[in-house]
Amino acid sequence: MLLRLSLCVGALFTLVTANGSIPTVTITNSSSSIHQLSSDPEFAFVLETFLSLSNGGGAATGEVLRAASQIKPGDMESFYKEFKFLADQISDQATSVNATRFPVSAREAHFRASTYYRAADFFLHGNASDPRIQTLWSSVLDHYDTAVKLLPEPPQQVELDGGRFKIPVYFYSAPKSSPANVTSTKGNRLPTILVGSGFDAAQQDSYHQIGKEILARGWNFVTYEGPGQPTVRRDSNIGFIPDWWSAVTPVVDWLRTRDDVDADRIALAGVSFGGQLAPLAATREHRLAAVLAIDGMLDLQESTLQKFPQQVRQLYRSGNATAFDAVVWEAYKKLSSTQLKWGLDQGLWSFNTTSPFEWMTKMGEMALNQSMLDKITCPVFVASGEDDGLAPGQPERMARMLGDKAHYHLFKTNVGAGEHCAIGAEPQLALATLNWLDEVFENQTSRSY
Repeated sequence: MLLRLSLCVGALFTLVTANGSIPTVTITNSSSSIHQLSSDPEFAFVLETFLSLSNGGGAATGEVLRAASQIKPGDMESFYKEFKFLADQISDQATSVNATRFPVSAREAHFRASTYYRAADFFLHGNASDPRIQTLWSSVLDHYDTAVKLLPEPPQQVELDGGRFKIPVYFYSAPKSSPANVTSTKGNRLPTILVGSGFDAAQQDSYHQIGKEILARGWNFVTYEGPGQPTVRRDSNIGFIPDWWSAVTPVVDWLRTRDDVDADRIALAGVSFGGQLAPLAATREHRLAAVLAIDGMLDLQESTLQKFPQQVRQLYRSGNATAFDAVVWEAYKKLSSTQLKWGLDQGLWSFNTTSPFEWMTKMGEMALNQSMLDKITCPVFVASGEDDGLAPGQPERMARMLGDKAHYHLFKTNVGAGEHCAIGAEPQLALATLNWLDEVFENQTSRSY
């Protein structure tokens, strides 16, 4: 899933691209560009993200549309109730199938049940002690892991040592019959794409979002999670960390020991907040052939603070944590916006704090600046959505700051790809990012920064 804290924020940005042209990029951020499945803007967006997983077998359109029709706008318990009901029904279907006779039927039902249990959990994090946060997640993993074991080539699951936390990893091998496997000049060593999620997403989503597209191109596909993300947040009780390379470098170390990975062609992709996390890791991890920032982000704190009134921003910058927290909590009690309530709920949960001031401060510690981006040693694909209101202008700024290392791509609204991270237009996302990545891999030996 993906984070979006605001809508209807208009902005105009000018970008100098790597080839010297100067296009004008209008970010419209209109809430009406995609048909809305709820009158509640946040519910509409989250429903859209779950519906989009249908493109990769993680959901079914009729099932999600039925749930959407029953959910009461603004009622978070209603969102939980309808998706929990749906998840239980599909779970029953999954377990009733003879997996020996028809593994595909069982597998696809288990995938969808896993997704719907995740949807049921999505709006529960305002109460960190809610037992459903753990029980639903157990169901997510049980169904997903059952599903992947029924794939023709099941992934390898490992847990790597990140020091103060464990890093859960899924390694999906490229299909043995793929052209890349057949024509590889390095035997079994193949290009490998390591994909990380963001502020609220699970690595299980990545398989449906882009993983199947990566595997179809004959490359290895790998997912991981770090602190603040679903499994690590629950199992290690640790929130997001500024040294994100601590979550990536152990995975790269492990990948480089494998005889089926081309160590010179490992790319790191980050989705949503991962569009900041992946470049952040690459400022220290220099063995990557490429980075994909989908969408590019420099500073989540900056974009979040912009949603607050000026007086509250000034109060935060004064350093008065007690006063800032008091003002935010008082405003929270009066909020009618599901979007803003969820943003604070998820922010505090994923950063493992009860203080809005501490949450804001921790986000700031993860910001990217020019000197940090200068340390990245590989080409970077910087994606931007024409209708993406999460961090308006930040993808364009990132591309300018990266200079010749950047390849900027704007996903367009008029073909249904302008949402945050091209949600719902996953084939377009795969076409643009993976075609570029293939060229990078082909030219990798001639690139030097």
